[in-house]
Amino acid sequence: MERNNTIEQYRLGADLLESSSAERDLGVLMDDKLTMSQKCALAAKKANGILEFIKQSVASRSREILLPLYSSLVMAHLEYCVEFWAPHFKTDEEILERVQRRSTKMMKGLEHLSYEERLRELSFFSLKKRKLRVDLVNVYKYLKQGYQEDVARLFSVVPSDRTRGSGHKLKHRKFCLKMRKNVFPLGVIEDWSRLPRGVVVSPSLQMFITLLDTALCSLIEVNLL
Repeated sequence: MERNNTIEQYRLGADLLESSSAERDLGVLMDDKLTMSQKCALAAKKANGILEFIKQSVASRSREILLPLYSSLVMAHLEYCVEFWAPHFKTDEEILERVQRRSTKMMKGLEHLSYEERLRELSFFSLKKRKLRVDLVNVYKYLKQGYQEDVARLFSVVPSDRTRGSGHKLKHRKFCLKMRKNVFPLGVIEDWSRLPRGVVVSPSLQMFITLLDTALCSLIEVNLL
């Protein structure tokens, strides 16, 4: 329906179709402004509900018990299809991150530590850093594993003869809509450019992931939240 068309109505058979400010597709709720605040709130609500159930039904507060439960039951709601609906606003990021903060604080021996300290104790990343990790791994796959048609469609690669870098330097494409800066091919460029050259030129995906995790560990969590 056109933006300024408030008169036209549509039918599906005999049924009149009502207008809606949000639609759900494959479990992802998206509003008419393409923002994901409703989806973030819904995901956090479901995750918090499961976390509360775990808290009430599991007597142990051992990290060996709670961490697998959190990873398999709670995180599934925080990260399902997150590549598509990743939050763009800090308030939405914090709504999701708060669930993980709460879950790590439930674990015995970690109650009095800061969130960043709890993550280090658990060898765990923040949700935002986990999302960043997935994005960077996908960039590596596109650039290094022969998806040439997808590379040309998604990214603008700086020719190797114009840079002293790895030959896989990405450049920004121009866009008119401010919202587009958050989509995967554009939003990941700066993070990819910050990676050390030794990580970018990794000869294999497994080596890249290993070096990437080391690089991500050096980032201060508070700067990502």
